[in-house]
Amino acid sequence: MRSGYIVAPLLVSLSFSTAVAAESEPRQDGPETQKSIEKQNFIKKPVSTSRTNTVQSEEPEQVIVTGTRDPFQTAARSVSPITIIGGNQLRATGMTDIREALVQLSPSISREVNGSDQGSVIDALSLRGLNADQTLVLVNGKRRHTTAAIAVDASSQQGTTPVDLDMLPISAIDHIEILQDGAAAQYGSDAIAGVINVILKSNNHGIHMQATNGGYAAGDGFTTGENLNAGFKLGQRGYLNISAEFKHQDRTQRTGIDPRTGKNNDLATGQPQVTRESIEANFGYDLTDSIELYGFGTFTHRDAERWAFLRAPSTTAADGLSGMYPNGFEPVETMPENDYGFTLGFRGKKLYGFDWDLSSTIGGDHDTLADYNSANADAYKETGSSPSRFYLGNYSNQQWTNNLDIRRGVDIPFLYSPLNIAFGGEYRRDTYSIGAGEPLSYYLSGAQGYQGETPEDAVDASRHVAAAYVDFSTQIVKRWRVDLAGRFEHYNDVGNARTGKISTRYDINRYIGFRGTASTGFRAPTLAEQNFAAFISSPNYATGQIAANSAAARALGSPGLRPEKSTNFSIGMILNPLPRLHINVDGYTISIKHRIVDGGYASGARAVEAYSAAGVDTSGFAGDESAVSTNYFTNGANTRTTGLDITARYFSDFGQYGKVDWDAAVNFNHTNVKDIARTGEGTPVLNAQQISLMSTENPANKLIFGGIWRRGKWNVAVHEIRYGHTTSNLTFVSGSNAFSTTDFYHQINRPRFVTNLEVGYQVLPQLHLALGGNNVGNAHPSRVPSFTADYNNNLYDTLSQQLSEEGGFYYLRADLTL
Repeated sequence: MRSGYIVAPLLVSLSFSTAVAAESEPRQDGPETQKSIEKQNFIKKPVSTSRTNTVQSEEPEQVIVTGTRDPFQTAARSVSPITIIGGNQLRATGMTDIREALVQLSPSISREVNGSDQGSVIDALSLRGLNADQTLVLVNGKRRHTTAAIAVDASSQQGTTPVDLDMLPISAIDHIEILQDGAAAQYGSDAIAGVINVILKSNNHGIHMQATNGGYAAGDGFTTGENLNAGFKLGQRGYLNISAEFKHQDRTQRTGIDPRTGKNNDLATGQPQVTRESIEANFGYDLTDSIELYGFGTFTHRDAERWAFLRAPSTTAADGLSGMYPNGFEPVETMPENDYGFTLGFRGKKLYGFDWDLSSTIGGDHDTLADYNSANADAYKETGSSPSRFYLGNYSNQQWTNNLDIRRGVDIPFLYSPLNIAFGGEYRRDTYSIGAGEPLSYYLSGAQGYQGETPEDAVDASRHVAAAYVDFSTQIVKRWRVDLAGRFEHYNDVGNARTGKISTRYDINRYIGFRGTASTGFRAPTLAEQNFAAFISSPNYATGQIAANSAAARALGSPGLRPEKSTNFSIGMILNPLPRLHINVDGYTISIKHRIVDGGYASGARAVEAYSAAGVDTSGFAGDESAVSTNYFTNGANTRTTGLDITARYFSDFGQYGKVDWDAAVNFNHTNVKDIARTGEGTPVLNAQQISLMSTENPANKLIFGGIWRRGKWNVAVHEIRYGHTTSNLTFVSGSNAFSTTDFYHQINRPRFVTNLEVGYQVLPQLHLALGGNNVGNAHPSRVPSFTADYNNNLYDTLSQQLSEEGGFYYLRADLTL
């Protein structure tokens, strides 16, 4: 751990640099960026689109590619709420990964205060209060593969295997389009809350370098991120854009005084230590005037270390490990990881009047689990020795996706604009596997910190998915636009899904317009949710997760997992009351049936019977049947999420005193859990704690407001973020209700304000320096009582998705453009 540095090491950033000279500037689309966007829509944008007439803006309109297959659609004219965040805005937050940057910029996005085990390493986010698996992530419009590491511990993200945004280099991003609307009818499974589409840079010239160095007010968590982006011409007909990135973050420690030692020496709570290297390439080449070959890809290697809870000398003695660790010990979980994604395709225009796009994408993630500074207590008791390092097993997944997209505009006399017709198909093959660890990692009580995967847990699963869609969009009359979409998908493991969507927008005049959407959606259970298993045993107890579709789960009455189904409704208003003032107001309701939760709990004889069906013998290590328990993922409840998004932007010109871009955005969100399923024993599959994880752990509201002032070589950005309250049901760890599964402590995490501030200066035409801080006042969430924090290992509610527990982060950034 590094401490006591605050400013000095930040000057390291002067030895590196990147990106554009003034990172806080709004993104301006150059010709190469616009070319990339247009090609994703199969056709170049014409000079004039005079047949469209909607609410007007003085600013250049940004063509969008998300939520529409109309090649002329712009964000200002969109029938669905969509937010565009420029790559420069992301990099100007001082954050070195995409998720943390998005949390600073979008009120609809939140993340857990602190995850556990491998779940703490994954960059998972929530959109509109739903979990990470319910948001679809695209890269250049193509489906991105998910992580192989499942969030195993109780949290709002339990059971998820989302797209890990940290695997995408932030330096490669031109902009991100966030569609805040259900889109399963357009893109398939997972797009219940919305879609995040990451658009990569495609400029064919220039070299941009950036270095960001910073740390937390507590004196730990030193973070450095260096990246390089360069563009090149491929002859006279193509481009190649590449990025390379390095990131390292030290662990942080957010625990209290351990009563067993009288010291603050438990390192389990805080961010993990991470070192990441990533590369990216994006290219396009015009084979003819009408056909382009294109491709893009990323490869990332990450080493992560997460400290498990401290085994104090008294605990070590009780476990019989004093001879190995006389002063106690703290196991460290490690997860070396390789992640890749590659796309190759051809697209063209005017083939018998049709524009087309044929592509193939393959991506995967491989995680190796291990720990060190550990021991197997039972092996030590029996033999007098135990390894201190263990190989715990591995997780792997791969996704191969093939797409054919076809589009054509058709002139129809009675329609104001041509009817845009799009249709296509998709074939996907998903695979998922778990590899067993070394025998001593799971023998009896297994490795301390995290037990190894057993041979019974090992799995090698796959499935096939085929889909077809059709999409229509047009302006019926001058100010009325309508979009229709329908999609059919077949999964060889969970059956068929049919989804539809209708969106419409009517602009009364240049000052006011209305839009609305109704859609159905679904999310197929992931292969991890269906097949993940983990087993923990000791001489005194046996417990574990069993695969939802296994014979063991069926012995407990599990019908197997079926897809989640959603119904989305939204209505919005677009206002331009003043020439420089733009306001969007969008309300929504998202109803989800059959939400997948970790709730199929059983104990005693029924659990023993289930394990027997899985080939696991519990008689050798469980004292009696009452000490045997298990659980599995199940379709446990229905939910309804309602909310409201409001965004506003205003531009001020103060002449010689500079210019200011003002912005404000707020999200209000509430989820209600109902129709809770029951176990085979007749008890609800969700208790009060699990219900709160789905409903009240996300902020009731989140507000971001502020502005960016520019004058000459100076720029100052100030934004205030208000996190609304969250409520949790925390487990008692002492007293008469200790470890109860029915009685919990009701924790209220009160609203918090944080201030983000950055001051920048253009030192040279090529060099821009910025000094800033996120949460400059070093605010923290509400403290939790000690009787909910075992040995004071948690000072804050780590299950909440409110304010981070890390406190103020201060950084120095250097940007160089050549």
